[in-house]
Amino acid sequence: MGIGIPNVHEAWTWYRENFGMDVPVFEEAATADLMLPYTGGKPHDRHAILALNLQGGGGFEIWQYTSRTPQPSDFKASLGDLGLYICKIKSPNVAKAFQEFDAEFKISSQVESTPNGLKHFFVNDPYGNIFQVIESDEWFNNKSKNTGGVYGAVIGVSDIEKSKKFYAEILGYDTVLWEGEGKFEDFGSLDNGGDTFKRCILKHSKPREGGFSQLLGETQIELVQNTTTTGQKIFKDRFWGDLGFIHLCFDINNMKALQAECEAFGHPFTVDSANSFDMGEAAGHFSYIEDPDGTLIEFVETHKIPIFKKIGWYLDLTKRDAGKPLPKWMLKSLSLNRKK
Repeated sequence: MGIGIPNVHEAWTWYRENFGMDVPVFEEAATADLMLPYTGGKPHDRHAILALNLQGGGGFEIWQYTSRTPQPSDFKASLGDLGLYICKIKSPNVAKAFQEFDAEFKISSQVESTPNGLKHFFVNDPYGNIFQVIESDEWFNNKSKNTGGVYGAVIGVSDIEKSKKFYAEILGYDTVLWEGEGKFEDFGSLDNGGDTFKRCILKHSKPREGGFSQLLGETQIELVQNTTTTGQKIFKDRFWGDLGFIHLCFDINNMKALQAECEAFGHPFTVDSANSFDMGEAAGHFSYIEDPDGTLIEFVETHKIPIFKKIGWYLDLTKRDAGKPLPKWMLKSLSLNRKK
C-alpha cells in the first residue's frame, strides 16, 4: 500500500511500533519524473521507504513530497467515497491487537465481525488514514506480533458490478467470499457508516506465484458502493503522492504480457518505466493502470533487492525463474536489515 504522508521518518516510526513494519526493502530520496500524468505534468522530489512485516503480508511504501507540501483533500473522505479508503492489516489475534492500540487511535469501540465472520476493528494512524485490523490464519513467519502486513484494501466504487469484473479479470480476485446490500453494524463507527451499501468481499482462487508469494500471501479486495449518497473521488484535484492512500501495488511477473492483457480489457498502462528503474537499494520495472473510478493500481516486476545491505548482499531476480518462490531462509534473511 502506498501512503502519502507529511513526514516520512515520523510515519515509519509509528508504523514500526504499531504494525511491525520494521524491515526496509529500500529507502531513497530522488525525483519522481515518470509520474507526470499524476503530478501536474512536472517532476517532483520525494523521499520514500518501502517497509515489510516479515510475519507475512504486503508492505507499506511510505511516501513524502520534498519539493512541495503534500496536500490533504478539501473534504473529509467517508465510506463509499471513490478510491482507497481503508488498508486491511492481517492479525493472528485481533482481541490482543485491539488491547495494544492506544485509545486515541481506535475508531471502533470494540472488536466486531465482518458479514463473513472475521473478527476485526478499525484504527487511525496519526494522519487520519484508516486501517482495518482483521483476523487471518495464514502466516509466513512466527507470530510474535499481533499485527502482520497488508491484507488488502476497502475500495469505494461507483458501480460494484463493473468493478467486480475489473478486479476479477485483471487482478485475479475472481472468488466472492461474501456480498450483499443493506446497513452494516460493523461499519457503524466509520463516517457515513450508517448509510446503505452494496458490499462485496473478493479473494483470488489461484495460489499466488513469484519470488515473494510465500511472504505476501493471500489478500482480499472489499468493494463498497454507497447507495444512499454519491461518493466523491478521494484524490479529486490532487496529485498522486498527496496525503492518503496513493496506490495499491502488486508484485508481478512478465510485464509485457500483463500490458497486453490490460490493453485488451480497456485499461492500458498510464505510466510505464519501460525498463529497470533504480530505487537506490532496489530496482524493478513498474507501471500503473486505473480502475473504473480512477483508483491507481501499481504493478512492479522486481529485478533487484538487498538481502543484507551491510555486506553488499543483493539478489538479482532477473537470473532466476520468475514464477518460483524464493527460499524461505532467504526471505527470512531480510530481517538482517531490521530497523528497531
